[in-house]
Formats: sequence, C-alpha cells, structure tokens
Amino acid sequence: MMSQTKLNSSTPGQLRVQGVSVELETESGVARAVDALSLSIDKGQTFALVGESGCGKSMTAMSLLRLLPDNALIRSGQVQLGEVDVFGLTEQEMRSVRGRRLSIIFQEPSTSLNPVMTVGHQILEVIERHTVFRGQEARKLGIDWLEKVGLPEPQRRFDSYPFELSGGQLQRVMIAIALAAEPDLLIADEPTTALDVTIQAQILSLLQSLQRERGMSMLLITHDLAVVSDLADHVALMYAGEIVEVAPAADFFQRPSHPYAKLLLNALPGHQSRGSALAAISGTVPPLTQVFVGCRFAPRCPWQTPSCTTQPSIFQEVTLAHAVRCVRWQDLPASTRLNAERVPAPLAEWTSADNATSIHPSILSVTDLRVSYKLGGSFFGTSRYFDAVQGVSLEITRGQTLALVGESGCGKTTLGKALLQLLGPKAQISGSAKLNGQNLFDLKGQQLQSSRQQLQIIFQNPYASLNPRMRVKDILEEGMLSLHPEWSADRRQSDLLVLMEQVGLRKDSLDRYPHEFSGGQRQRIAIARALAVKPSLIVCDEPTSALDVSVQAQILNLLKELQAALSVSYLFISHNMGVVEYLADQVAVMQAGKIVEMGSVEQVLHAPEQAYTRSLLAAVPQLKTTFSA
Repeated sequence: MMSQTKLNSSTPGQLRVQGVSVELETESGVARAVDALSLSIDKGQTFALVGESGCGKSMTAMSLLRLLPDNALIRSGQVQLGEVDVFGLTEQEMRSVRGRRLSIIFQEPSTSLNPVMTVGHQILEVIERHTVFRGQEARKLGIDWLEKVGLPEPQRRFDSYPFELSGGQLQRVMIAIALAAEPDLLIADEPTTALDVTIQAQILSLLQSLQRERGMSMLLITHDLAVVSDLADHVALMYAGEIVEVAPAADFFQRPSHPYAKLLLNALPGHQSRGSALAAISGTVPPLTQVFVGCRFAPRCPWQTPSCTTQPSIFQEVTLAHAVRCVRWQDLPASTRLNAERVPAPLAEWTSADNATSIHPSILSVTDLRVSYKLGGSFFGTSRYFDAVQGVSLEITRGQTLALVGESGCGKTTLGKALLQLLGPKAQISGSAKLNGQNLFDLKGQQLQSSRQQLQIIFQNPYASLNPRMRVKDILEEGMLSLHPEWSADRRQSDLLVLMEQVGLRKDSLDRYPHEFSGGQRQRIAIARALAVKPSLIVCDEPTSALDVSVQAQILNLLKELQAALSVSYLFISHNMGVVEYLADQVAVMQAGKIVEMGSVEQVLHAPEQAYTRSLLAAVPQLKTTFSA
C-alpha cells in the first residue's frame, strides 16, 4: 500500500509541479539549480521546457523522477502525478512508478544503458516488471518496440550489446525502453539530439500517435525550437534555474515577450543568415551559487535599465495564459535585430595553416576509401565482413567546409574516425586519404602523432570522450603538451583562458571535472580541446547537436571566424540542415556507406537530384513562427 499518496483528485496522467527548488552542494558553495519552479501538464498534452545549457532543465527532470545525484537536495515543493504525491512515496514505491507511470528518455543513452547487458535484456527488464508479458511474448513485444522506433534489423539488434550500435541507434533503443511499458507521462530529455532527420520525424510521429491513442502526457526538454513549434502545446523558457516565460506554443512563437526569447529566435542559423555572423547572445549563464537581485538575464540583456537589477523578478501577465519575468516587456523595440557579437580574437601564433604550401590547394583528398569490419565467426570457412564505407571519394579545399549528411549508421562517423586511424584492429581500411599531399594511412608512430597537429576531431559524445578523472585544464593541456612541447607554460595558460571565452564558458571551468557540467557544456569543452592544438583540418562529428541555440550561434561564429582568418577547413558531420546551410560550402549525402550526391549547398539543398536527398530534406522540421527579428 502506498503511504500518503492520495491527494486531491485529478485526471490520471496530469502532472502538477508546485514550487520545486533543488540545491546542489558544490566546491563553490550551494547552487540553486532549480528555483521555485511550477508547471502544469494536462493529459495528452506536450509541455516543452527550453533554455540554455546548464539552466536546470535536466535537473528538473531528475527531480521529478527522484534520481538526483548524491550532492543534490530537494529543498521544497510538491509534485503530483494524477492521484500520486511523488515526493511522498518511499523509494520502494517509487520504483513501481518509474517506467510505468513516469518514464524518461535520457539525454546520453551511451551512459544510461548497461554496457554488459544486451539491448533486449534491458527492454525485457521494463516489460517484465511493469506488464503481464513474459517469455516469448515479452521478447516479441520488445522486438516490436525496436521496430517501431526504426532500429534496422530489430531481431538481430535485440541480442546486440550497446557498444555494437551507433549513437543514433542507441538513442532509438533508449526511446524503446522508455515507451515499452506505455507510461502515463514521458519525460523526453533531448530525445532526438543524436538522430538524423528521417528517424527524428519517425520518432516524433510515434510519440504523437501514442499521445492520441493513450492520452500520454509529455515533458519535452530540448533546444530544437523547430521541434518545439511542431510538437508542443505549451512552452516554458528557463534561464539560470527559473522559468522566465511561459505561454501556449503558438503564442510563444508569434510574439515572444522576454528579451531572452527574442534573442534565441534571432540566433537561429539558416539560408537567411548565410554569409553573415549569427547574433549570438553575449556573456554566459551566471553561477547559480550567487544571490540574485532583480532579473537574472539583465547582465546579458541589451535593453536593461537600472530598474531591471533592483526590482523583484516576478511574472508579468501578457495574456491569461502567457506570462513573462520582465518589467520592460511592453517597452521593448519591435525589432530585436542586433549586430553579431564578435568572438574573441583567435589564439596567438596559429601557424598550422601556414605550414602547408600552395602546392596543395586541397587540404584533404580522399580516394576510394573503404572500411570493413570483421564479424565474429565464419560462414563455410570464410570470414564475414561488414562494409561500413564503400568506395568514398571526396575533396576538401583549404579554408572551406564539406558537410557530410545522411541517416544514422550510414558510415559518416566511421569515415571521420578512419581518417585519424581511430577504428582499431578489427577495421580494414583501403584507399588513400592525403592530408597536404601525405597519405595518412601510410603513417605510423611518431609520423602519425605529428599529423595530429594538423588533423583533429570533435567527437559526437563528449561524455565518453572526456577523461572523467582529469580537470578541464588538464584535458585541454594534454594535446598541447604532446603535440606542441615547445610552447611555454605561460603561453598554454594564456591560450586556455582565450579558449574558455571562445566557447562560452567561465574561466573557473578550467578547475572543474567533466561530470560537473551539463551535456551542452561538455560539448563546448570537447570543441575547445580540438581547437587547442591549432589544427588546419577538423573533423566535426555533430559538434553542435548538444548545444542550445545561443551557444550554437557562438560556436558557429567562432568556426567561421577561424576559417576566414586562418584558412582552417572542416569535415562537418551533421543532421542539422539549418547549420549545414549556414556553414557549409559543399554537401555530400551518404547512404549505406556510399556518397549518393555531392555538390554545392545551393545545388544539394535547394535542387537535389536524388530521391534519397529529397526524402531527407522533406523530414526536416520547420520552425512555425511569424516573429521577425
């Protein structure tokens, strides 16, 4: 029997959150990660929680599930799910609620899936705990869910381990696990971040159909405003631990009222902003350990007045359903178009681009690249191979960007890792990849290490690629010490401070560990690490997928400025067509290990020749807004 769970009657599936505050014990003091947060989600509706990385969105989700880290404490508030007082449950009672009544799609599936259990085993755990299905019936249901979320070969993948799947495939598995018991309320924390546009469209369509069929409610946490405009009924914009604007979705996108909301819409990349810098928001989110007086966004707001920092930050009513924490919301100018903030000056003495002579106008030339993986066992005495990359040829000109797009699992990341020889002994690589005229596949030992002065990578999953036992300063300095031992300690320290400013992190971040940052903040650290050794070519594997709109604009501006000033080149792997259209010079479309279409951005994105390319573009969510910056 559940203890003290009966509260005022409400419709099952509804969520009522009232005055929830969460505090974190940190080395810098107590941080108010979530401050007096209140929201309401009706049965069958989608409530979107959006905002900058580190503002408290994921901490809100973890508090609803009571899965907070050891250094976190729920200081106050109440959460009611239907008739159940979530904060009044014992831990044993809560285990019956998680997965069945309340479920979550975690932001980083590679760290939330058990690496020593098969995918199928992990789905069966949910099905057999929360439903009546057992044995073969449970297995069949698990395979059906893998098929619903678009995982290729679901019967075979059911018995695979997480390390055998790509990032996008792992995300689909995580979604299948979250939905397997058909919960009343689904918390979707960046559910489509690692997915290509076709699978994203399929997943969003699945979630919408489940809502229609079962009346499932959803708390959608995302930085993708196009997805929000397509899916959400209501939107809450969060900043520095508190909600600063809440409105029906249509109203939010037609007339955003908070300066932060206006600036976010102003920072979106796309065809309209191509050739100019994006209007990134200056500054960073303030430390949550400080005592706030007045508006928390005021230090970054171009329209602040003295009253903004002295008057209490309380909600102002725009309409009965639309409220905003801004004392000046009625006085803001009709146009919020700002001059793009210039990123900090590039790091001093960036000489790598100068080392290459004009003899090699193409910095990278890939010819007939093939990558095969040897599969376990043999068939009739013959080893079996999986051809991940099949005869790819491409060229990247100095100072230009080639975008590589395609569905998850098509070979994009494999191609990028092959260039750096990061695939390990199970991969067989043939063909050639010439960097400044030198074939990378001929390099060994010291020559290979030296080549990495010129060629770096930003990995897709920053949590897995950052050493959890090293502070940020040591992570960034590691490459400097290894590849540029001639640099002095003073120069390294100076460069580190500039890097922090360039990627939008405070300088005190250098003394912290990766687990102390949000997913988007970790991605900024990964970007800084790639920039630290001043390469001439960077393989960017979904570098902005985990970033909110404002920081994405800041990073894109940085990449563009480095390219213009220093002729840095990028192999840019991405699912975000808006980013591709803004940043890329050429686009290559990859399908099942092959390049099926390649050309200029204008040709491929606006006049595609291949049906596959047209299907990719048709699946891209479109931002539904009449707001004009």
